[in-house]
Amino acid sequence: MEGVRKHYGILLASLAIIAAALPCCSSQTTRGFQFNVEWKKVTRLLTPSNGDSIHIKVKNRIAQNTTLHWHGVRQLRTGWADGPAYVTQCPIRGGQSYTYKFTVTGQRGTLLWHAHYAWQRASVYGAFIIYPRIQYPFSHRIQAEIPIIFGEWWNGDPDEVEKTMLLTGGGPDSSNAYTINGLPGPLYPCSNQDTFIQTVEYGKTYLLRIINAALTNELFFAIAKHTLTVVEVVAVYTKPFATTSIMISPGQTTTVLMTANKVPDFTGMFVMAARPYLTSVFPSNNSTTIGFLRYKNARTWKGKSPVDPSSLKLHNLPAMEDTAFATKFSDKIRSLASSQYPCNVPKTIDKRVITTISLNLQDCPENKTCSGFKGKSFFASMNNQSFVRPSISILESYYKNLTKGSFSSGFPEKPPNNFDYTVLPYGTNIEIVLQDTSFLNLENHPIHVHGHNFFIVGSGFGNFNEARDPKRYNLVDPPERNTVAVPSGGWAAIRIKADNPGVWFIHCHLEEHTSWGLATGFIVHNGQGPSQSLLPPPPS
Repeated sequence: MEGVRKHYGILLASLAIIAAALPCCSSQTTRGFQFNVEWKKVTRLLTPSNGDSIHIKVKNRIAQNTTLHWHGVRQLRTGWADGPAYVTQCPIRGGQSYTYKFTVTGQRGTLLWHAHYAWQRASVYGAFIIYPRIQYPFSHRIQAEIPIIFGEWWNGDPDEVEKTMLLTGGGPDSSNAYTINGLPGPLYPCSNQDTFIQTVEYGKTYLLRIINAALTNELFFAIAKHTLTVVEVVAVYTKPFATTSIMISPGQTTTVLMTANKVPDFTGMFVMAARPYLTSVFPSNNSTTIGFLRYKNARTWKGKSPVDPSSLKLHNLPAMEDTAFATKFSDKIRSLASSQYPCNVPKTIDKRVITTISLNLQDCPENKTCSGFKGKSFFASMNNQSFVRPSISILESYYKNLTKGSFSSGFPEKPPNNFDYTVLPYGTNIEIVLQDTSFLNLENHPIHVHGHNFFIVGSGFGNFNEARDPKRYNLVDPPERNTVAVPSGGWAAIRIKADNPGVWFIHCHLEEHTSWGLATGFIVHNGQGPSQSLLPPPPS
């Protein structure tokens, strides 16, 4: 049996004014705001083990409110530590602190943590790696483990981007760059020195823990001429399979094995690159971020490298609109489903909920000018309802039975009705069919469910057919995730065992869609006895 120990730490959220990384080499200096979060003053990497009890005290050193979310951690009976503002907690005010207390139970692998207030996760994020207490279920000898975290950079303040978007009713400004481990790379202006370079040794195998912490885009990633072997997604082991590249949505993680078995050219390096997977007609950052895999002791050019970064060939990297690759890659992911790591997908269900995902338009209020399509305001919805955060956390309202005016229960099992929430008895096996619509624009949506993992038992393009499509479900080894990329113009069916009492947020992990209201949630009632009941709230 895996033991229990405690991790203690302090996260310091502080606001710094820093020179933007992309001033286009001009004499003018663009300045922007960025949040910096420190873990023990050194790193953004949290590394507990399965079974650890975690206590993290967050001290808010900025004037704005903030919260932190431990993305993918199941938070069994500890919804107070989940983090989404006004859903499971009121925000941490400037100058105040909050201690997140939870236990890592039955999970091992790569997750992430990030701010969950407004658009702060644009720069407040990091890796959350849960180490197993026993050997990995793959036999490769690993030379080193390498976190690779994708992000986005704005020359301006991302919070102001959201505020302007909501004020005008228009779409948000795109980011100015993508980053690999915080560095944009040489394809962006004045960023040659801000390039991620990872040194490897020929013949050695490395475990890459890949995390998409970007705010607004799904991404393709590849390393030139190298093969990646997927062995785990979102802290769940998978059947290994080889691929030349991956597609990864915001909030998703993919762990791969990579063997350094190629002979480099005179540079001694191979390009690694990430670019967006585009399915939307909205303006977007369609640039590419690159870093390098540098082979140790390779015979390299002794003088100044004659390589022009803009001329580099991005081997293996799919085109930005390569839906065929994205679909094929996702379809390859299967749970390991071994005796040691079983696939506990619910074979039968108690309830099926069909939920439409929509981008919408709303008439502009009188005496106001809106900059959305046709002079209207952009909104988003699930089952034709746009989520609005209340002034008190929903979990506190539920716990204290303060339901009047804070939330409504009975989210419709089929669209549309005027409700926001579904309430489930403990232990319910629920199937949620997420259906993309074309009210305004077809788009791939990464939908994240808090507090529970789920199994993607089926997906497809077009409209879900309740008579036909369930016959094709995979109930043997479907992928287990916490964030599902719902196909553009299609559907995804997920199955959840509602065995974690509390209030749990469901939302799109494209941040502008959540701001527009593409979110809902569900309440799981207490079961029988203390072990199936929500723990009392913390003193604060």
